[in-house]
Amino acid sequence: MAIGKNKRISKGKKGGKKKVVDPFTRKDWFDVTAPVMFRNRNVGKTLTNRSQGTKLASEHLKGRVIEVCLADLNKDEDQAYRKMYLKVEEVQGKNCLTNFHGMDFTTDKLRSLVRKWHTLIEAHVDVKTTDGYLLRMFCIAFTKRRNNQVKKTCYAQTAQIRKIRRKMFTIMTRTLR
Repeated sequence: MAIGKNKRISKGKKGGKKKVVDPFTRKDWFDVTAPVMFRNRNVGKTLTNRSQGTKLASEHLKGRVIEVCLADLNKDEDQAYRKMYLKVEEVQGKNCLTNFHGMDFTTDKLRSLVRKWHTLIEAHVDVKTTDGYLLRMFCIAFTKRRNNQVKKTCYAQTAQIRKIRRKMFTIMTRTLR
């Protein structure tokens, strides 16, 4: 045999051709249902692998977080910039029952709020509600130009920022308790 010769060229591939199977034939569709607090309960559909042996389809779905626009949930287009996160808690038949998991703004809304020559102040606080839920709330604030202001910038000093942030903490804890 010659040096460097590939022995497998004449024999063909090892193991033969693998059978191509469409992955969607092994999937099931489930309806996602929003909590009662929203006007539109039907959020949409989600996909998961079919139950097979000890691997249940419902176990794959539990804990999934679904992102939905608040405008779709409340049928109000003015709230389109708010994203609601719903977590799948329970699966009943072909229905996935969800619970509130979080809320966020869309990136374009956040970008439109931030301005040049202004101070941005952020605060976050962990608050326990009366019904036992632990919430982490984030708040964002901006400085504002006065009506008769001549100066181009409206920056806040560090001590002022600390006072504003302290006030934000008290307002957030007071409103939730």
